[in-house]
Amino acid sequence: MKLKELTDHLEKWAPLNSAEEFDNVGLLVGDHENIINKALITIDTTEGIIDEAIDNNCDTIITFHPIIFNTLKKIANKSYVERVVSKAIKNNINIYAIHTNLDNNPKGVNFKICEKLSLINTSFLIPKSEKRFGMGMIGEIEEELDETKFLNFVKKRMNIKQIKHSPLIGKKIKKVAVLGGSGSFAIDDAIKLNADCFITADLKYHDYFKADKKILLTDIGHYESEQYTKELILEFLNKKIPKFACIISKYKTNPVNYF
Repeated sequence: MKLKELTDHLEKWAPLNSAEEFDNVGLLVGDHENIINKALITIDTTEGIIDEAIDNNCDTIITFHPIIFNTLKKIANKSYVERVVSKAIKNNINIYAIHTNLDNNPKGVNFKICEKLSLINTSFLIPKSEKRFGMGMIGEIEEELDETKFLNFVKKRMNIKQIKHSPLIGKKIKKVAVLGGSGSFAIDDAIKLNADCFITADLKYHDYFKADKKILLTDIGHYESEQYTKELILEFLNKKIPKFACIISKYKTNPVNYF
């Protein structure tokens, strides 16, 4: 089939105009008229991912984080971005990015986090004006837990080894806000909606003071918070285009390591 058929499905699900203004989503490398046979789904597009696509005869990569984000003025193979784009072009590999338009989707990234945590009564944390899209979600766990048990629950459900968090305040956790990726901008929103805990990533030192004994702030890691997005995209495409071959990347592209 043509690449356009694939992108039409993706864009009906997560419209390009629902992405944040700063973002760079859609077809980054390739041609909508290209004939495609197999797609590789990944969180990031690295040189290793291009190699994986080649090894698995994938002519298309669906990436969550766009490889081209800032202005790309040249392709001279000096930066990893230039090398990735160059290698994709040389090997006739299309690259399509679906990022904040999937973040803002009611069945998108944060919906998947809620699903992993079995949250009920969910709604948008920050609804958009149209109310069909929004940033983050808020919901409830079925039975309230003390903070330590809740943190262990999150580690198990999200398959992570460590969590950074604000001081424990002895508050029972029932209402939970989530926002995959960098979510410090939504701390006040989570507090206003009386969330007992806010799960996100990329919190800075001074962000933790904003908890102010009102909420438990948790940073589970950027990649870790979005890791199940690959499953989300695969599930969608298997339903919409069941005869089209899609595989999830086996590589963990998280650039953050712990010693």
